Amino acid sequence: MLLQTSLEAGVRTVTMNRPEKRNAMTDAMLEQLMEAFTSEPHEDERVTVLRGAGPSFCAGRDIGQDMLVDIEPVFHAVEHYPLPVVAAVQGNAIAGGCEIALHCDFVVAMSNARFGMSLAQIGMAPTWFLAKKLLEVAGPVGAREILLLGDPIAAMRMYELGMISHIADESDFETTLNGIVQRLVSNAPLSLKAIKALLLREMTFRDGIEHADVDALARAASRSEDAKEGKAARLAKRDPAFKGH
Repeated sequence: MLLQTSLEAGVRTVTMNRPEKRNAMTDAMLEQLMEAFTSEPHEDERVTVLRGAGPSFCAGRDIGQDMLVDIEPVFHAVEHYPLPVVAAVQGNAIAGGCEIALHCDFVVAMSNARFGMSLAQIGMAPTWFLAKKLLEVAGPVGAREILLLGDPIAAMRMYELGMISHIADESDFETTLNGIVQRLVSNAPLSLKAIKALLLREMTFRDGIEHADVDALARAASRSEDAKEGKAARLAKRDPAFKGH
Protein backbone atom coordinates (compact mmCIF):
# COMPACT_ATOMS: atom_id res chain seq x y z
CA MET A 1 0.00 0.00 0.00
CA LEU A 2 1.24 3.47 -0.88
CA LEU A 3 -0.33 4.89 2.27
CA GLN A 4 -0.68 3.14 5.60
CA THR A 5 -2.98 4.40 8.35
CA SER A 6 -3.58 3.37 11.93
CA LEU A 7 -5.45 4.78 14.93
CA GLU A 8 -4.36 4.14 18.50
CA ALA A 9 -5.11 6.03 21.72
CA GLY A 10 -6.42 9.09 19.86
CA VAL A 11 -3.46 9.28 17.46
CA ARG A 12 -3.99 8.58 13.77
CA THR A 13 -0.74 7.82 11.95
CA VAL A 14 -0.58 8.29 8.17
CA THR A 15 2.58 6.85 6.62
CA MET A 16 3.76 7.45 3.06
CA ASN A 17 5.01 4.03 2.05
CA ARG A 18 7.43 4.03 -0.89
CA PRO A 19 10.73 3.75 1.01
CA GLU A 20 12.55 2.39 -2.05
CA LYS A 21 11.73 5.67 -3.84
CA ARG A 22 12.24 7.92 -0.79
CA ASN A 23 8.43 8.11 -0.56
CA ALA A 24 8.20 10.12 -3.77
CA MET A 25 4.54 10.88 -4.43
CA THR A 26 2.78 9.27 -7.38
CA ASP A 27 -0.67 10.26 -8.57
CA ALA A 28 -2.09 7.24 -6.74
CA MET A 29 -0.42 8.31 -3.48
CA LEU A 30 -1.71 11.85 -3.88
CA GLU A 31 -5.23 10.51 -4.35
CA GLN A 32 -4.89 8.43 -1.20
CA LEU A 33 -3.52 11.40 0.75
CA MET A 34 -6.44 13.49 -0.42
CA GLU A 35 -8.89 10.87 0.83
CA ALA A 36 -7.05 10.58 4.15
CA PHE A 37 -7.28 14.32 4.81
CA THR A 38 -10.75 15.05 3.47
CA SER A 39 -12.50 12.21 5.29
CA GLU A 40 -14.32 13.05 8.52
CA PRO A 41 -12.07 12.37 11.53
CA HIS A 42 -12.88 9.28 13.59
CA GLU A 43 -14.71 10.11 16.80
CA ASP A 44 -11.74 8.84 18.84
CA GLU A 45 -9.14 10.79 16.86
CA ARG A 46 -7.43 13.78 18.46
CA VAL A 47 -4.33 14.31 16.30
CA THR A 48 -2.82 12.97 13.06
CA VAL A 49 0.88 12.22 12.59
CA LEU A 50 2.16 12.29 8.99
CA ARG A 51 5.41 10.44 8.40
CA GLY A 52 7.40 8.54 5.78
CA ALA A 53 8.52 4.92 5.78
CA GLY A 54 12.26 4.23 5.85
CA PRO A 55 15.08 6.76 6.14
CA SER A 56 13.42 9.57 4.12
CA PHE A 57 10.32 11.64 4.82
CA CYS A 58 9.38 12.44 1.21
CA ALA A 59 11.29 13.34 -1.96
CA GLY A 60 8.34 15.22 -3.47
CA ARG A 61 6.61 14.22 -6.69
CA ASP A 62 8.01 11.30 -8.62
CA ILE A 63 9.26 13.23 -11.67
CA GLY A 64 9.85 9.95 -13.46
CA GLN A 65 6.09 9.39 -13.75
CA ASP A 66 3.23 11.24 -15.39
CA MET A 67 1.89 13.98 -13.11
CA LEU A 68 -1.83 14.29 -13.75
CA VAL A 69 -3.16 14.87 -10.24
CA ASP A 70 -2.95 18.45 -8.95
CA ILE A 71 -0.79 18.52 -5.84
CA GLU A 72 -2.07 21.79 -4.39
CA PRO A 73 -5.48 20.51 -3.24
CA VAL A 74 -3.70 17.78 -1.29
CA PHE A 75 -1.62 20.34 0.63
CA HIS A 76 -4.77 22.42 1.18
CA ALA A 77 -6.53 19.36 2.59
CA VAL A 78 -3.67 18.68 5.01
CA GLU A 79 -3.60 22.31 6.13
CA HIS A 80 -7.38 22.47 6.59
CA TYR A 81 -7.81 19.11 8.29
CA PRO A 82 -9.99 19.96 11.32
CA LEU A 83 -7.64 18.41 13.89
CA PRO A 84 -3.92 19.15 14.46
CA VAL A 85 -1.49 17.46 12.08
CA VAL A 86 2.12 16.80 13.11
CA ALA A 87 4.79 16.05 10.49
CA ALA A 88 7.40 13.59 11.75
CA VAL A 89 10.36 14.33 9.48
CA GLN A 90 12.87 11.59 10.18
CA GLY A 91 14.78 12.18 6.94
CA ASN A 92 14.95 14.52 3.96
CA ALA A 93 11.83 16.47 2.94
CA ILE A 94 12.39 17.78 -0.57
CA ALA A 95 10.15 19.79 -2.94
CA GLY A 96 6.60 18.53 -2.40
CA GLY A 97 7.85 16.67 0.66
CA CYS A 98 8.99 19.96 2.15
CA GLU A 99 5.70 21.66 1.26
CA ILE A 100 3.46 18.95 2.69
CA ALA A 101 5.44 19.05 5.95
CA LEU A 102 5.11 22.83 6.18
CA HIS A 103 1.34 22.58 5.64
CA CYS A 104 1.13 20.59 8.88
CA ASP A 105 0.53 22.39 12.18
CA PHE A 106 3.77 21.16 13.75
CA VAL A 107 6.99 19.87 12.20
CA VAL A 108 9.23 17.68 14.36
CA ALA A 109 12.46 16.97 12.50
CA MET A 110 15.44 14.75 13.15
CA SER A 111 18.56 16.88 13.48
CA ASN A 112 20.21 15.37 10.38
CA ALA A 113 17.12 15.91 8.18
CA ARG A 114 17.24 18.38 5.31
CA PHE A 115 14.50 20.43 3.67
CA GLY A 116 14.61 21.74 0.13
CA MET A 117 12.64 23.33 -2.69
CA SER A 118 14.90 22.68 -5.66
CA LEU A 119 12.42 23.90 -8.28
CA ALA A 120 14.74 26.61 -9.65
CA GLN A 121 17.42 23.98 -10.15
CA ILE A 122 15.22 21.95 -12.49
CA GLY A 123 13.65 24.84 -14.38
CA MET A 124 10.36 25.06 -12.47
CA ALA A 125 8.71 27.61 -10.18
CA PRO A 126 6.19 27.44 -7.33
CA THR A 127 2.62 28.65 -7.71
CA TRP A 128 1.18 31.45 -5.61
CA PHE A 129 -0.31 28.90 -3.21
CA LEU A 130 3.01 27.15 -2.56
CA ALA A 131 5.08 30.34 -2.25
CA LYS A 132 2.45 31.83 0.07
CA LYS A 133 2.98 28.99 2.56
CA LEU A 134 6.73 29.59 2.60
CA LEU A 135 6.18 33.30 3.24
CA GLU A 136 3.77 32.47 6.07
CA VAL A 137 6.18 30.20 7.90
CA ALA A 138 9.55 31.76 7.03
CA GLY A 139 9.03 35.37 6.00
CA PRO A 140 10.75 36.94 2.98
CA VAL A 141 14.33 36.09 4.04
CA GLY A 142 13.67 32.39 4.55
CA ALA A 143 11.46 32.14 1.47
CA ARG A 144 14.18 33.68 -0.72
CA GLU A 145 16.80 31.36 0.74
CA ILE A 146 14.85 28.19 0.17
CA LEU A 147 13.34 29.13 -3.22
CA LEU A 148 15.94 31.19 -5.09
CA LEU A 149 18.99 29.15 -4.05
CA GLY A 150 17.19 25.81 -4.15
CA ASP A 151 19.81 24.07 -2.00
CA PRO A 152 18.76 21.69 0.80
CA ILE A 153 18.60 23.41 4.18
CA ALA A 154 19.60 21.64 7.39
CA ALA A 155 16.97 21.11 10.07
CA MET A 156 18.80 23.44 12.47
CA ARG A 157 18.68 26.28 9.92
CA MET A 158 14.98 25.61 9.36
CA TYR A 159 14.47 25.82 13.11
CA GLU A 160 16.40 29.11 13.26
CA LEU A 161 14.19 30.50 10.50
CA GLY A 162 11.10 29.50 12.47
CA MET A 163 9.94 27.12 9.74
CA ILE A 164 9.80 24.04 11.96
CA SER A 165 8.81 23.76 15.60
CA HIS A 166 11.13 21.10 17.05
CA ILE A 167 14.34 19.24 16.23
CA ALA A 168 15.82 16.23 18.01
CA ASP A 169 18.73 13.85 17.64
CA GLU A 170 17.94 10.40 16.31
CA SER A 171 18.03 8.89 19.80
CA ASP A 172 15.49 11.41 21.13
CA PHE A 173 13.32 11.83 18.04
CA GLU A 174 10.44 9.51 18.91
CA THR A 175 10.40 10.74 22.52
CA THR A 176 10.21 14.38 21.40
CA LEU A 177 7.54 13.57 18.83
CA ASN A 178 5.46 11.58 21.30
CA GLY A 179 5.69 14.35 23.89
CA ILE A 180 4.15 16.90 21.50
CA VAL A 181 1.52 14.45 20.27
CA GLN A 182 0.45 13.52 23.79
CA ARG A 183 0.15 17.17 24.80
CA LEU A 184 -2.21 17.66 21.88
CA VAL A 185 -4.17 14.50 22.72
CA SER A 186 -4.67 15.73 26.28
CA ASN A 187 -6.21 19.03 25.18
CA ALA A 188 -9.94 19.54 24.62
CA PRO A 189 -10.85 18.39 21.07
CA LEU A 190 -13.45 21.11 20.50
CA SER A 191 -10.89 23.71 21.54
CA LEU A 192 -8.31 22.27 19.14
CA LYS A 193 -10.79 22.39 16.26
CA ALA A 194 -11.87 25.94 17.07
CA ILE A 195 -8.35 27.28 17.48
CA LYS A 196 -7.14 25.66 14.26
CA ALA A 197 -10.11 27.10 12.35
CA LEU A 198 -9.45 30.55 13.78
CA LEU A 199 -5.77 30.50 12.86
CA LEU A 200 -6.46 29.29 9.34
CA ARG A 201 -9.06 31.98 8.75
CA GLU A 202 -6.71 34.70 9.96
CA MET A 203 -3.94 33.54 7.64
CA THR A 204 -6.00 33.67 4.45
CA PHE A 205 -5.56 37.40 3.84
CA ARG A 206 -3.09 36.82 0.98
CA ASP A 207 -5.62 34.72 -0.94
CA GLY A 208 -7.52 37.83 -2.04
CA ILE A 209 -4.53 39.44 -3.75
CA GLU A 210 -4.62 39.28 -7.56
CA HIS A 211 -2.06 36.70 -8.63
CA ALA A 212 -3.12 35.31 -12.00
CA ASP A 213 -0.15 36.99 -13.70
CA VAL A 214 2.49 35.53 -11.38
CA ASP A 215 0.89 32.08 -11.55
CA ALA A 216 1.08 32.38 -15.35
CA LEU A 217 4.81 33.06 -15.06
CA ALA A 218 5.23 30.01 -12.82
CA ARG A 219 3.26 27.80 -15.21
CA ALA A 220 5.31 29.03 -18.17
CA ALA A 221 8.54 28.20 -16.37
CA SER A 222 7.31 24.78 -15.30
CA ARG A 223 6.22 23.92 -18.88
CA SER A 224 9.34 25.29 -20.57
CA GLU A 225 12.09 23.45 -22.43
CA ASP A 226 14.34 24.29 -19.49
CA ALA A 227 11.96 22.42 -17.18
CA LYS A 228 12.12 19.35 -19.43
CA GLU A 229 15.91 19.60 -19.43
CA GLY A 230 16.04 20.12 -15.67
CA LYS A 231 13.94 17.05 -14.88
CA ALA A 232 15.89 14.93 -17.37
CA ALA A 233 19.17 16.09 -15.85
CA ARG A 234 17.98 15.36 -12.31
CA LEU A 235 16.93 11.83 -13.30
CA ALA A 236 20.26 11.29 -15.09
CA LYS A 237 22.18 12.82 -12.15
CA ARG A 238 23.96 15.37 -14.34
CA ASP A 239 24.11 19.16 -14.44
CA PRO A 240 21.35 20.75 -16.52
CA ALA A 241 22.08 22.97 -19.52
CA PHE A 242 19.49 25.75 -19.23
CA LYS A 243 18.90 28.04 -22.23
CA GLY A 244 16.23 30.37 -20.92
CA HIS A 245 13.33 29.08 -23.00
